[in-house]
Amino acid sequence: MKIIKLLLLITIIPFLLMANDDRPPIPYNFLAKKEVKNFINMMVKKHHFKRSYMTSVMKYAKLDRDTLARYTGRYKVGTTNGPWERYKAHVLDKESLRKAKKFKKKYYRTLRRASKQYHVDMNYIVGFMGVESKFGEYTGDYNILDSLATLAFHPNRMKKFFKSEFKNLFLFAREKGYKITELEGSFAGAMGCVQQVPSVARKHRSDFNGDGITDPWNLEDCIGSIAKFMHKNKWRNGNVVAVPTNFKGKRFNQLKTSHRRTIATKTIRRAGIKPTKPFNESRAYLLKTRNTTHDDIWMAGRNFKVLTRYNNSTSYGMAIHLIAQAVK
Repeated sequence: MKIIKLLLLITIIPFLLMANDDRPPIPYNFLAKKEVKNFINMMVKKHHFKRSYMTSVMKYAKLDRDTLARYTGRYKVGTTNGPWERYKAHVLDKESLRKAKKFKKKYYRTLRRASKQYHVDMNYIVGFMGVESKFGEYTGDYNILDSLATLAFHPNRMKKFFKSEFKNLFLFAREKGYKITELEGSFAGAMGCVQQVPSVARKHRSDFNGDGITDPWNLEDCIGSIAKFMHKNKWRNGNVVAVPTNFKGKRFNQLKTSHRRTIATKTIRRAGIKPTKPFNESRAYLLKTRNTTHDDIWMAGRNFKVLTRYNNSTSYGMAIHLIAQAVK
């Protein structure tokens, strides 16, 4: 009987997570939680919010079951953004690459200015914009207050992180003069055209269009924000990002592949894996993108690590890289 129940659960989980419309946020008494009361006390004492404001906001907040379900299932390393096939279908498809070229042409002057000011490659800024929001087309329709309140005060594998982001949401809204109950973004509380969680939006904000406002939903400000992020994380123009290798088999298991640790290039070559383009760094991240029928194996340099500092995923970094290559 337990096996049957498990199989049924595995079958229905994908359908439960497909859309927030199927599981809209529901009323929930957050103020009944001692943890919430302690949070309010901290925000009042440390950050000088009015207690009446904090109480009214928490009364407004709802429980987002869809968001919670995404962070209470079993965690698999590197799969938070879906399999490589999903990236190819939705981010690296012909229409998306057409939009990438159109975006680069339309915002070329802004991209060039960002590239010169921060000493980064404009094509990778385009890649970030494409992966994160399809160039501003999809910035999320989840109520951020509901999402982060749910994740901050209900057990899940990233509760500590989300509780910190919930604090930053209040600080961000106050700094920007935004009505906190109306902000919309992703199920994880990320906002704008480069999908920044509140702490990142505060840290990497940019007024790149010069209107006196740092706006996470403004495309030019987002260009500046990503360029600033790349620069701070030590992007080096001219250095290698990722190159394909000579691997032609179906599945690769000879060496451990990871964007988290490097391998000496000599070791990689001894295993019969060689770059098909110049690779002049002594160590490399050996990367694998798993297709339906075969694996693609890549060698990546230190610049690739910059991409994954924004989102810790090989597939994420490779998607940005391939968009950048397509618009060069």
